[in-house]
Amino acid sequence: MTALSTADPGLGVRRAPARRTGRAARPGRRVRRAGLTALGILFVVIMIFPAYWMINLSLQNATSVSTADLFPLHPTLDAYAIAISQQLPHLVTSLIISLSTIVVTLVVAVPAAYALGRFRLPGGPAFVLILIVTQMVPSIVIVNSLYTLFNSLGLLNSYPGLILANSASAVPFAIILMRAFMNGIPAELIEAAKIDGASELRVLWSIVIPVSRNAIITAGLFTFLGAWGDFLFALTLTSRPDIQPITLGIYNYMSATSTAWGPIMATSVIASIPAAFILIFAQRFIAIGALGGALK
Repeated sequence: MTALSTADPGLGVRRAPARRTGRAARPGRRVRRAGLTALGILFVVIMIFPAYWMINLSLQNATSVSTADLFPLHPTLDAYAIAISQQLPHLVTSLIISLSTIVVTLVVAVPAAYALGRFRLPGGPAFVLILIVTQMVPSIVIVNSLYTLFNSLGLLNSYPGLILANSASAVPFAIILMRAFMNGIPAELIEAAKIDGASELRVLWSIVIPVSRNAIITAGLFTFLGAWGDFLFALTLTSRPDIQPITLGIYNYMSATSTAWGPIMATSVIASIPAAFILIFAQRFIAIGALGGALK
């Protein structure tokens, strides 16, 4: 006897409704997929347009942003020639300050993060809370305080002054980031090293730092980017051209009467190269280092 769904129509038995095939659902799925793809492309275009506009203006001799062409129909490298001839000393200054800031920040933040994560220090949680609160303080408040202090110590218009200022801004975040990661290091690993006779300093150097490599690289990367793009500290704490970083070199192209957009954008492109290179090199460590503490 055949199934009811295939019974004789004369018996009054209704056929079971046919299922929708995948082909019937495909047009709607394709429309949704095409809409999401178009939306994603739109977001990507919006995000990369400032970078494109920077490169576009650097290849033109436009005197105003409003008069610049959407595409560089007649590209020229005159702006790059001006930027290289005038801004290389500022670029070297930025490299010195940024790399030195990484060293100072990590030398202070790595032991501090390890101590706050491993030991039950009196007032440790309160200190961590203070570090978090410092991230909410506006930079203008910090720089005004540092100006008075550095003026008394003779650190204005000096490399140590800018390095210490940028390090003071970067250390709290670096400690918070690395402490979250170091909290997830298995205690058995550290205890095994202690049983073998390792001191706390040896444990930090031989166990904690290698295991926390991703978090340390992430903290160093954010420190570099913060020091590389610093403008407020440099503007407030320096007045000599030989100490000014690349951000002030770009600022010097602006005046009340005119703005040299070509050299500004050419210098910006050149200044973006070191940061882009470091980001490409360290991108695989960023997510692991930033989320490692939470995942552990």
